[in-house]
Parts: sequence; C-alpha cells; structure tokens
Amino acid sequence: MKFTKYFTITVAGLLVSLLASCSTTQDPSTAYKNETAQQIFNEGEKALRDHNYQEAIKRYEALDVQYPFGSHIKISQLHSIYAYYMSSDYASAEAAADRFIHAYPTDPHADYAYFMRGLSKYNQNLGVLERLFTVDLAGRDLTQVKKSFKDFSDLIYLYPHSYYVPAAHQYMVYLRNMLANHELEVARYYYIKKAYIAAANRATLIVRHYEEAPAVPEALVVMAKSYRALHLGNNENEVLKVIQYNYPNSEKWLNR
Repeated sequence: MKFTKYFTITVAGLLVSLLASCSTTQDPSTAYKNETAQQIFNEGEKALRDHNYQEAIKRYEALDVQYPFGSHIKISQLHSIYAYYMSSDYASAEAAADRFIHAYPTDPHADYAYFMRGLSKYNQNLGVLERLFTVDLAGRDLTQVKKSFKDFSDLIYLYPHSYYVPAAHQYMVYLRNMLANHELEVARYYYIKKAYIAAANRATLIVRHYEEAPAVPEALVVMAKSYRALHLGNNENEVLKVIQYNYPNSEKWLNR
C-alpha cells in the first residue's frame, strides 16, 4: 500500500517550506472532549490535507493520549510524523518516527518511519539559511548526518523492495560524499599541522570506507604526501601506483 501524494517525499524534500514551528499549547488530555475519536481523527486528516499541520498535530496528540488503543491510533501516529516534519519540527518528527518503529516493527509502513526518521535527522543538522542556500557542511559536526545515513541504510537492508528505497539510495550517496569530504578536511588539517601519521590514517579511512566518493583521489594524495614527509618511501610508492593507475590527473595535487 502506498501513501497518498502528500506522503511521497523524494530528494526534493530537502527544499520543503520553512514553516515556523509552534508548540501546542492545548493539553492533549482535555482537547476536543466534545468530539468522538472518529471525529478527532477525521478533522485531523482534513487539517493535514489542508496543510494546517499545527491543527493536525494537536488532534493526533489528543487522539494518542485519549484513545491510545483506538482503531485509528496507528495511522494517526504515522501521519503525525509527516505533520511534524512539514512544520519543520524535525526533532519531534524523529521522535514520532522512532516511537512508531519501536511500537510496530513489523508494520507494513515501518519503512516510511525509517525514511522519515532519516530525513528528520539530516534536517536537524541544517540551519534555516543552510536550507535556503547550498552550503558545504564538510566542516560541521556531522553526528546527525551519520545517524541519518544509518537510517537510510537500515531501510534499504530491511525493506529492499520499499517504495522509498530509490530516494534513500540518493540520500545515501549524497551523505556519503558529505562524510567523505568531512574526513578529507580533517586529514588536510592534520597534514598542515605536520601530524603526518594522523593525516595518513584519516586519508586511509576515506579510501577504505568511501571508495566511490569524489574525495578519494585527493585522499590518496594526502596519503602519499604524508608518507613522503615520514620518509616511508615504499608506502608512498604503493600509493603513487594506485593514483597513477586510477586517477592519472590527480598527480598535479602532489606538488601543492
């Protein structure tokens, strides 16, 4: 079963509208007391379709607190993930996705929760301006990005035929390259500081774990230059052979 069109989020989801996140002030345990569970759910669904995400969140929260074993609780919890996400409340979206995964690990829609958890973690690493403009995040703390990468990886491993796998693959490639660039920045820093062993080790990590990333050729160069500085001629020559065979145009970086 596929979600309706407002649940289809591809790579373009990175450019969702930056709506201000507002906390719900109404107590979920007393909200909508004059309505039945069905009415609360139906109005929540209507609010979601109308892009009134804050109202949808309030109703899903009320449903969750007042009718935790109701027939609509599972779908309302799924929909609340989306409502939080579209409100730019990425921490709450992540928490809602995490709760769904733990509560319903075998549910057919758990793949969606994994996907949204990955998106939410990624977006928590970005500021408002960074979501509006292209910004190189290589110099940032990428803890959330690493967690996001794992969520997409888990999704692909656990649900190889999921509707969200193609988009998850695209995100993983993008995040892999970002992580490789981050490691390259660290390796360069060590090299500049003449910490050549640390620079070589960091560059080796890139070559081993991010082998298809664009950062690999320059990582090999950092390795070769570090070995040269350490007077490890055999190691340098082995790396040079790899560079010459796989990346002939990378030799120009050796003289930088």
